[in-house]
Amino acid sequence: MSSHSASAAIDHHHDPSTSTGIPNKKLLMWTFLASDCMFFGALISTHLIYRLHPPAGGLEPKIIFSPELTSFSTFILLMSSLMMALAVTAIQKGNVKSCRWSLLTTIFFGMIFLGCQVYEFNHFVFEKKMTLSNSILGTTFYTLTGTHGCHVAIGVLWLALMYVRSFKVSVEKSWFSHQLLHTVTLLGALLLSLKVTLGLVHALQTEPSIGAGFGHFFAAEFIFIALALVAFGLLAFFFARPRGPVQFTEVNAIDVESMGLYWHFVDIVWIVIFTAVYLLEYL
Repeated sequence: MSSHSASAAIDHHHDPSTSTGIPNKKLLMWTFLASDCMFFGALISTHLIYRLHPPAGGLEPKIIFSPELTSFSTFILLMSSLMMALAVTAIQKGNVKSCRWSLLTTIFFGMIFLGCQVYEFNHFVFEKKMTLSNSILGTTFYTLTGTHGCHVAIGVLWLALMYVRSFKVSVEKSWFSHQLLHTVTLLGALLLSLKVTLGLVHALQTEPSIGAGFGHFFAAEFIFIALALVAFGLLAFFFARPRGPVQFTEVNAIDVESMGLYWHFVDIVWIVIFTAVYLLEYL
């Protein structure tokens, strides 16, 4: 009787628990993250070992790296962790609308980080002449940061699918086609915003003045800007026109929590990478 009352008092967010008292989905995520931690540990260790004994005539990291851009992208990724935490808190309280806004903001911040990484890689390859095969620094750097970038991209896709899932109504025959259109619209808006952002950064970097940079940007990216506005308009339509009561409630809190664990892990790994790869070069 007492044991039954004690177990009933434990809230596992409607997820069956293992003998450890940890929900199955959360235990699975922790197991995956433990293996991923060892994987990143090996990559970071490899980079640090080669940096302790750099080959003669190799590339100088202080000349290659751009700490300002990387510091900005690091700040953006840290802010995305805050928004992810707010999404988890919102769904635990049953506030689906607030959870959606937090998920969208997290997705947006993740895309900014990926955009900065794409721009950085492009700059390193074409301007600084550091490739994956022409130096030990390039090999370890691109392997480590590229692997982390893939994790961020997977996380953004997962967040996007979770966001779209939050609109699933209880009864709707056309749910799949409607949500497929919603998913395509969201991914299109993200890719177009990434393209527009990269175009703006490139224009501001290459033109002699800010005015000339914006002029070149609007002239070169006009079509993509228009398509991005259309995509965001469709997203606003989907957000403002719910099709009925949704099945996404506090019952699904464990799913958002598991996704939050993955996203926080990716952020923590980046802090370690940022310190080991970038900051140590300037100490």
